[in-house]
This record gives sequence, structure tokens and C-alpha cells, in this order.
Amino acid sequence: MRLGIHLYTFGSLERAALRAVEIGAETLQIFTASPRMWRAGTPDPEQVKALRAIRKRHKIRPLVVHVNYLVNLASRDPLIRERSIRTLRGEFERAALIGAEYLVVHPGSRMDQTLEVSIAAIAEGIRDAVLDAAPGVTLLLENTAGSGSSVGSRFEELLEIRRLAAQFTDAPIGYCLDTCHLLAAGFEIATADGLRDTLRQADRILGLKNIPVIHANDSKTPLGSHVDRHARIGKGYIGREPFRRLLAHRQLRGKAFISETPVEREGDDRRNLQTLRALSRQPAAVSSRVASRGNPGASPRRAGG
Repeated sequence: MRLGIHLYTFGSLERAALRAVEIGAETLQIFTASPRMWRAGTPDPEQVKALRAIRKRHKIRPLVVHVNYLVNLASRDPLIRERSIRTLRGEFERAALIGAEYLVVHPGSRMDQTLEVSIAAIAEGIRDAVLDAAPGVTLLLENTAGSGSSVGSRFEELLEIRRLAAQFTDAPIGYCLDTCHLLAAGFEIATADGLRDTLRQADRILGLKNIPVIHANDSKTPLGSHVDRHARIGKGYIGREPFRRLLAHRQLRGKAFISETPVEREGDDRRNLQTLRALSRQPAAVSSRVASRGNPGASPRRAGG
């Protein structure tokens, strides 16, 4: 098991890597460019060299790159689609350049299209971005909270995107599961029974072997809210005990757990990582009841999604 965090580079890959070392991260996720701008430059060769050296020295692996938030592969709008495909292609190229193992992307928003048409558009967009020259980076489709017309809140949708994309390209494609998104989408991971059921569904539909990265985020909104708002570990509707169960799950021991929780006060990144590490070292409670006192996430509802 590798525990890490998403860090902003602020223009310096080296600075992000050094911060990861400072707070004790074993894995790292970054943006390679601004997540809210279409334009992106090429990483400085000296910065790339420094990042690779720091990772090798401190055994930081895997390195995960998160795709620009503007990318919407489901869109049929000619301009948005062209920009999304071009941007995803650039994300692949930069991820390969800096030595990242994984590239995480949100599937997109279907707007007024049918789900079937949107899934086909996403798969075709992946084809056009990757072409036949796989850069040695595995693309990970991230589950969504199901807000608005977003695609990917159900495991079956992610599976179908991967199945169709595999017909167009040999590039490796897997999945990244976000705990906040799971709860918001209706998966009752805040109880032992609900988490067990969710993981069984994930294994049956997606295959846990195809999920190398898990975004460990608490949720500011309750079960089934379909609102994507991350909270610090143990401070939201999921609570501490479910994360303890998740980290103790024997089939997840080889995964990279990456926290994307908000930094509201200086040092929150370190504290969130320390919380995950402390929970990973404690045995999970046997009871199916949520054990965290005052946790707002307790609910009798079954898992869904």
C-alpha cells in the first residue's frame, strides 16, 4: 500500500516532489499544467530531471497526473471536443515526459445527449487523443458523483467506456475510484456492509485488479447528494472508521491511496496524510456500525449507484 497526496506544483515539479518527501508521501499526484486553462507549455527539462531524481532517491511511486478539468470527451460541440482531445493528447505527452505511470481523467458531461451516445463519444475521444502510439502511461477513468449530466457515476458506465475504447486503441486503460464520489453517487461506503457491497460490485464489474489508484477523500455532502465536495479525512459524511476499513481491506493492499482533501490551514496536507497513515496501522472495527463519534455519514440505506 502506498499513501500519498495531490500537490500543486506552482510551476515547479521539483518543489512538489520535495514537499512530498517532506510530508512523508510515498506516492504523488500532480497537474502538469493549470487545471482550468486550455493552454499548456512543455515542462522544463531541468525540472523533469530533478523530479525523476527525487522520486528515485525517495522511492515515490507511482506518479499520477490528473487531467485538466476543462476536458469533456463526451461533448459533441466541435470546438470543445477539438480542445478536449488536443488537451488530453498533451496530457499524455507530458505525463510520459515526466515519467508518470498513470493519467486520471473524468469521463465528461453528456449535456442533452443520450448516455449511449455520450459513452461512444468518450471512447472515440480517447482513441483520437491516444492514437496508436501509447506513451507508456495507463489512462484511468475516474468515477463521478453523478452531478448534473456527468457520466461515470455507475460502474457499468465506466466499464462500457473502457470496453469501447479498447476496440480503438491498445493503450492500457483502468480505473480510479474516488471515495467522496462513491458516497455522493449513492454507494453507502460509510458502513461496513455498504463498503463490502460496494467493493464486491467494483470487483465484479470493473475488476479490482484494474483499479490501481484510489482517491481517499471524505465528503462534505451526504449519501446520494450527487454533489462533489471533498472534506478532510474523518471530517465529513464518511468518517474515520470507513477509511480504516478501506485501508485494512486485503484486496486493496497493493493500491495507491491519494488524498485530494482541501488545505484550509497550513499543514493540512501533512495532517491528512498522517491521519491516513495512522488509520492504516489500526485494525478495522468488526461492527458494521460507523464508529466515529458524531460522524454525519451514518445511514441505514443500502449501497446503490
